[in-house]
Amino acid sequence: MNISLNKELESYVNQKVESGLYHSASEVIRDGLRLMKERDALHQHRLAELRRDIAVGVDQANNGQVQPFNEEVVARVKTRGRNRLETAKNSGQA
Repeated sequence: MNISLNKELESYVNQKVESGLYHSASEVIRDGLRLMKERDALHQHRLAELRRDIAVGVDQANNGQVQPFNEEVVARVKTRGRNRLETAKNSGQA
């Protein structure tokens, strides 16, 4: 397989090889493609989770398990989100 890179990407690949982290340009490209494949898989996983969550919400709405969206609900959601963010920050996840 033959690929063409612009000057910027070619320079980047060469820098990676010169750094000693990779033995060849092919290794750099393979690693980049592996990372792209992992990113795509993660995206698909997150998309599937989102679709499941939406389906749950639609089912709940269809079953009448909903509540009005008012300022009280907004305040509770904000408080819960802020608490989750603070917990994530304290555990080093954010």
